[in-house]
Amino acid sequence: MADYEVAIFAGGCFWCMVHPFDSFPGVVKVVSGYIGGHTVNPTYEEVCSHTTGHREAVEITFDPAVITFGELLNIFWRQIDPTDPGGQFFDRGDSYQTAVFYHSDDQRRMAQGSKDVLAQSGKFVKPIVTEILPAGPFYPAEDYHQNYYKTNAAHYQRYRAGSGRDRFIQTHWESPRA
Repeated sequence: MADYEVAIFAGGCFWCMVHPFDSFPGVVKVVSGYIGGHTVNPTYEEVCSHTTGHREAVEITFDPAVITFGELLNIFWRQIDPTDPGGQFFDRGDSYQTAVFYHSDDQRRMAQGSKDVLAQSGKFVKPIVTEILPAGPFYPAEDYHQNYYKTNAAHYQRYRAGSGRDRFIQTHWESPRA
């Protein structure tokens, strides 16, 4: 059995954050869920009410011998608008704010370092506001949210296109992955 690690990224709507990671060798599992709030085992409706403090996020179990945390960070940055403090694309509010949730000092240093490199790259005029936060309890979302891009493909594609995420990725990143 491999020594797997876990990465947690909040990148707005969790539906849009599963597919970019799911197809990479070394990614064992991607789970949609909630992190960062004060309610135990919150529901989607509770999180959407913006009263629990949770963010929608994905928990990625990966084999670091095949794909590194640094590579996952690179994928993450290319899925979001790291300059938006109010959410992501047309999803607004606390539950859609971006963050990297770290599990170790190494993950914290790598996340902060990648954020600093992005900030210094000149790619964005506005400051990078994505937070680097310690991971707390992660609560898997309801079953109907898991692998939404597969189970509700047509709705997922309309949502992505309509949200402005795909347009942003195409405009700001040289090789977008959707």
